[in-house]
Formats: sequence, C-alpha cells, structure tokens
Amino acid sequence: MNTKNNKRKRESRAKIESVFVELLQTKELDQVTVSDICSLAGLNRSTFYANYMNIYELADIVRGSLEQSVSELYRDEVENSFNSNDYLKLFRHIADNQLFYKTYFKLGYDNQFKIVKYDTKLAANHFENRFVHYHIEFFRSGFNAIVKMWLAGGCIETPEEMNEIIQSEYKGRTEFFQKD
Repeated sequence: MNTKNNKRKRESRAKIESVFVELLQTKELDQVTVSDICSLAGLNRSTFYANYMNIYELADIVRGSLEQSVSELYRDEVENSFNSNDYLKLFRHIADNQLFYKTYFKLGYDNQFKIVKYDTKLAANHFENRFVHYHIEFFRSGFNAIVKMWLAGGCIETPEEMNEIIQSEYKGRTEFFQKD
C-alpha cells in the first residue's frame, strides 16, 4: 500500500533531513549533493526525488520544521497574552536543538526574522517613539548575534544565564517585541 504518509516514507524523509543537517555542519549548502545525502542515508536517488524537488526545497522544509517547533513553544502565549520578556523557553529549546539552530543560521534564514508587534506606549516611554525601525533592527540583530555566539561556544552558559544576559542588555525593554 502506498499511502501519502506511510511509515517507510516518513522514515526516509527523517533520514534524509538528518543527514542533510549533518552534512551542513562541514559543507556549505551549494557543496551538498543529492548523491552525498543518499550515500550517507543508504537510500536511492529516486527516494530523494520522490520526497524533494532539490536540495533547496529540502533546506526550506528543514527551516520550516524548526520554525514550526519554535512557534509551538509560544503558542499559548500568543493565543492568550504574549510575555516577550521570557526568552528562557527559547534558550532551552536552542540548547536542546543546537544542531538545527546552527543549520538555521548557516543557511541565512535568521535574516528573515521579523518583529510583527511593537508596543508604541512603551516605546514612547523609552524612545519617545522616535526611530522605531532602528530600535527593532538593533534588537533583532543583537539577539541573533548573541544566539550565534552562544551556539559557536557550544552553549556553555545555561539557558537561564542567556535569558539574564538579554534581560540585562535590554533592561526590560524587550516587552516591545513579538516574534513572527
């Protein structure tokens, strides 16, 4: 029986995605080949192409999987009341999924990170509501840089310490922002 999400297909996709992430730790995206993936995964090229059009579609699917995982972390907060001062959950997720976050950053997807909600009342208190787009970019870039640095160092600091760093750097002003 050849159903859309049968067990063999799910296992093949999981193998392909795992090997792809592994390869990206030592190669650039344009150096990874379907042959490399199939050889390491022990699968035929036809299996790869039955699941993905090309390497770039595979990269997008891996990115989407990680973004979905992060969205699930904050589902309750977004549905109810978002507390953007609590990055502890995110730092714990990063520590538990270091390989995937390294891959995410290596593929350059962090440049697509968008802040979609901005509390203008708080901005008025801190910045007189001036140059908001610069403040948003400063926060996004600074946050990403800190996470990349933490990952590069092997996440030696605890998630609690990383949350404390964000809190001290932004002195409680992170409540302006909600991630997309």
